[in-house]
Amino acid sequence: MDIKDGFIGTVGNTPLIRLNSFSEETGCEILGKAEFLNPGGSVKDRAALYIIQDAEEKGLLKPGGTVVEGTAGNTGIGLAHICNAKGYKCLIIIPDTQSQEKIDLLRTLGAEVRPVPAVPYKDPNNYVKLSGRVAQEMDNAIWANQFDNLANRNAHYETTGPEIWEQTGGKIDGWVAATGTGGTYAGVALFLKEKNPDIKCIVADPMGSGLYSYVKTGEISPQGNSVTEGIGNSRITANMEGVPIDDAIQVDDHEAIRVIYQLLSQDGLFMGGSVGINVGAAVALAKEMGPGHTIVTVLCDGGARYQSRLYNQEWLSAKGLLPQQ
Repeated sequence: MDIKDGFIGTVGNTPLIRLNSFSEETGCEILGKAEFLNPGGSVKDRAALYIIQDAEEKGLLKPGGTVVEGTAGNTGIGLAHICNAKGYKCLIIIPDTQSQEKIDLLRTLGAEVRPVPAVPYKDPNNYVKLSGRVAQEMDNAIWANQFDNLANRNAHYETTGPEIWEQTGGKIDGWVAATGTGGTYAGVALFLKEKNPDIKCIVADPMGSGLYSYVKTGEISPQGNSVTEGIGNSRITANMEGVPIDDAIQVDDHEAIRVIYQLLSQDGLFMGGSVGINVGAAVALAKEMGPGHTIVTVLCDGGARYQSRLYNQEWLSAKGLLPQQ
């Protein structure tokens, strides 16, 4: 019998999907790790599980306790699911710029949700810093602290990286991923570089984030802005410290939108905005490396969480982002 142990037993071991239209277009094998097939619907289920398990193992989280996090959505959704499965309460502080679908879903899952104004990280009322203070003031509560909690990247070093290595039979030339907390990119990059130092590990970055300029010049200098949610950063998180980065590729919103609409119409995959950044960067790397290479990226989450924006023609039109038909 092959029976998974509840919600927690179904996190991870996601398939690796060949993105046919982009593979044929570039002559490379462009493969997407299907993290949208995790039980909570995103790559963040892995980090959420490891963060909670780590707190339990350290005796920081006791029965009936509360998990507090500042999140743009998906980590909060993963935490809320796992809190329900383990009997904890969940308090999420979220920037009010995030899609209504994610805020509604968090509440449906039973989390207490506090939307706050979106302000830069240097502001003491930034949602991440605020969540840390709130957790400190509560009894029997932990701050998940996904940006600087190394349990996040360990989840990917111990699970996602080894799965990709096994699924490709070690035949992989490039790893490309956008970073928000940096956990997914970092954990996989650390694992793959140990297996084969020649694998190119590339940060995909949206406009408005400072990581592209950091990789290229050593200075964090954000340019422009992006409608994508939950990725990009204006600082180097603990999860990204000391992590191998061979290069960075910047993908603008027009290209990200083009990519997710191509994935939908030609590959049958209904994906979120960060997937557009990831696959867009994978395609750019494929063109740079030339045919015959295998490049892996992450299909972080599905499109339903962004339907009122990225798949709404009026909203896209108002932003000047309507994809070419």
